[in-house]
Amino acid sequence: MAAEPIVLAGRPFPLGAHPEAGGVRFAVSAPPAHAVEVCLVDEDGSERRVELTERTFGVWHGLIPGVTPGQRYGYRVHGPYDPSRGLRCNPAKLLVDPYARRITGKVTDLDAVLGYTGDPMLGPPSAVDSLGSAPLSVVASPGGPDTGVKPEVPFEEAVLYELHVRGFTKLHPDVPPKLRGTYLGLAHPAAVEHLVRLGVTSVELLPVHAFIDEQGLTRAGRRNYWGYTPLSYFAPHPDYASVPGEEVEEFRTMVAALHAVGIEVIMDVVFNHTCEGGPDGPTLSYRGYDAPGYYLHTDGGSTLDITGCGNTLEAGSPQVVRMVTDSLRYWTTEMGVDGFRFDLASTLGRPGGGWFDRSSAMLTAITSDPVLSTCKLIAEPWDATGDGYRVGDFGVQWAEWNGRYRDTVRDFWRGSTGVRDLAYRLSGSSDLYADDLRRPWQSINFVTAHDGFTLRDLVSYNHKHNEANGEDNRDGTDDNRSWNCGVEGETDNPAVLALRARQARNLLAVLLLSTGTPMLTAGDELWRTQGGNNNAYCLDDETSWVDWAPTPEVDAMTAFTRRVISLRADSPALRQPEFFEGRRHGEPDLVWFRADGEEMAETDWFDEGRRFLGMWIDGSTSLSRTRDGELVSDDSWLLLVNAAADAVDVRLPSAEYGTRYEPALDSSTPDGAPAAAGEALKAGASMSLMGRSLVLLRVPE
Repeated sequence: MAAEPIVLAGRPFPLGAHPEAGGVRFAVSAPPAHAVEVCLVDEDGSERRVELTERTFGVWHGLIPGVTPGQRYGYRVHGPYDPSRGLRCNPAKLLVDPYARRITGKVTDLDAVLGYTGDPMLGPPSAVDSLGSAPLSVVASPGGPDTGVKPEVPFEEAVLYELHVRGFTKLHPDVPPKLRGTYLGLAHPAAVEHLVRLGVTSVELLPVHAFIDEQGLTRAGRRNYWGYTPLSYFAPHPDYASVPGEEVEEFRTMVAALHAVGIEVIMDVVFNHTCEGGPDGPTLSYRGYDAPGYYLHTDGGSTLDITGCGNTLEAGSPQVVRMVTDSLRYWTTEMGVDGFRFDLASTLGRPGGGWFDRSSAMLTAITSDPVLSTCKLIAEPWDATGDGYRVGDFGVQWAEWNGRYRDTVRDFWRGSTGVRDLAYRLSGSSDLYADDLRRPWQSINFVTAHDGFTLRDLVSYNHKHNEANGEDNRDGTDDNRSWNCGVEGETDNPAVLALRARQARNLLAVLLLSTGTPMLTAGDELWRTQGGNNNAYCLDDETSWVDWAPTPEVDAMTAFTRRVISLRADSPALRQPEFFEGRRHGEPDLVWFRADGEEMAETDWFDEGRRFLGMWIDGSTSLSRTRDGELVSDDSWLLLVNAAADAVDVRLPSAEYGTRYEPALDSSTPDGAPAAAGEALKAGASMSLMGRSLVLLRVPE
């Protein structure tokens, strides 16, 4: 089809499709291209091709009069096809705009979107036109519903809540059926009320960038549920809209509803790989524009994979750095987002696939950006390789998912380790973060996440049970550090059920009482199970959706979670913004105790059989501040933990540390209410601490 003759020069930046001057200005980066055509696709599937004749800095651009918002489009790129050099330009493949603000359609013919014939490295380019078989970009109007005032929750006050937009409300009985599993479902008062009553301050959304299923899943008749296969870094995932085509407006409405009650929105972003996979994957976008400019490649032209997902974005490429920072700014300024969790963030510090560099171009560009530097920036500090494991190694502006915290707390409560490492985790992981100007709240503490066992399954299964994933139980980690309390899976044994519930309360309580920023996984407070599946990424069903059905066990676990979150929120000493260092005239602000009421000796820390630990925190020197910056003091606190099977006799510390000890939390009761509520204990008094339980005592100043 002949190219349309009418096209104005436009300009190269900003990239994407932008309505202006009676038309739409298109700009796309494709440095290797010989020619680039904008393909305007009508509702009947017919196509009009308009060649862009202007190229500036490798960006092809032009303004096409008469085009309006809502127009579906794609690009055809004419250029070199040489897999040995990683070049895969193929004009038969209609490409999604990397900067598209909306995406429509899905892959309907897997073979038609492959850019090669036969062998992906040796065969010729495919001549099959992918129009009608591939997703399309859509010109979007700027603006939309107001996203409200950002809450700007201080990090030291934050309690994160990781949730899946679809799974969170898919089964919610009080959300209208049409809204369940959508952005507006999360914005519904019933969903928002649960978050408010729970006490969380920030929701961390699993990926909401537009994504598609991997071809392997599609051929097997399965779907990608989690969404870690991004197609576009600017478009909200269209399937989460209650009205097709309204995803931008509905996302902004969701953000506004959460902001209205003081809850932040943090996005899980996947800037380490895309849905195009390895060389045998489809050509849907980036690969067709400039594969070496977007992806890491070997000398022979194959993709270099340090993500375990087939490809890796080249963090050292200027166009990737630009795309990532442009995307982050868009979601922050236009869509109202408050922060980001970076999936496999170590790849962003490995330009060329080399050694990790915390000062890499990508990481520096993010933290030095005047807009992004004000956001919450959270790294998942590892990738799929050994060198990528970088817990504690990111720069000063980065918070990190603390994998060491997860492993230590799980190990302690299942009785497989002593208390030495636990003390570091309880007090903010100073061994990981104190030496490079970071704060304790930059340790994102967690015991469960979307990837792995739920809290209920963590205390119910020793082994993964992933048969439903269709991979013969080979997928998912075997390093679960879980304990089934004596029976694998479901049981009606009351003793086992009681122990499991208590162990779950122990894990939750330690998580929420540790110095640092706690992260909960949606549904853990509702006693959700996945039947022992620790990798339910492809199960878009009741396995993965949050179950809202009330039971006595659910009600108790929810009440317990609320109680501990409330304790944390009301007690500045339990969420210290600075590391403990003896701030009161050189006297200790943190003291560790043995069961006999004496301070831990140096040799005690190396007793791997030790299962009891007492932690006293001086509340008078917490250095917590009000939102106006004024220092606030607090009562002191004594946390007693016992991971042994048997009860332990505990002597409380001497009067030097407080004359009265008031029970505030007891994990041996279903809702955490102290068994001896109102009965204060005197300094030096003895008490019995149940096996596998904890108690928190307030020490009034």
